[in-house]
Amino acid sequence: MKVRILFACAAALWMAGCEFLPEQGRAEATEEEEVIATVDCPGGVPTFEADACLLPDWIALGLASQRGDSDWRSAKLTELEQALADNEDEHHLARAITLAWGSERQWTQAAELFETHLRAAPEQLQPLLRYWRNELEGRRAMSGRLTRTQGELVAQREENEQLAEKLEALTAIEQNINLRQQSP
Repeated sequence: MKVRILFACAAALWMAGCEFLPEQGRAEATEEEEVIATVDCPGGVPTFEADACLLPDWIALGLASQRGDSDWRSAKLTELEQALADNEDEHHLARAITLAWGSERQWTQAAELFETHLRAAPEQLQPLLRYWRNELEGRRAMSGRLTRTQGELVAQREENEQLAEKLEALTAIEQNINLRQQSP
């Protein structure tokens, strides 16, 4: 009887999910969220300055780049060139984020910039930059697979056409043989 009760309690907890578990670390996250929410970050060009705007500024650049078109991207690259001329690593990483959502040619540039300059970023910014780099590499890999698959499809279509021509030729030969056998 005790085993059934214990099993029923375990099943109820399992089906209820995490609702009955004590909250851990939530108070800390709330305080951090409040600090970030109360800080008014100017946006614009992100820097490596260790302040409350470090992550929000870089995230804002990433989101704007994702939403922006080629005209926005060109204007932003010019702005970054002028604003971050003093700090090469900041400039190159901001450029990488901007290029990461551009054309496939720009993806290659962005990947190279991430690879070269990621280690120079502040530690608290590096996980975000690594995430973006890995996401970019995933898109590049999918694009490469798509290109290979399209090439294979073209090759298979050509092979199919060649086989169809051979089949037509063999059918014509078979019909010719059949006609000869029917003639006395």
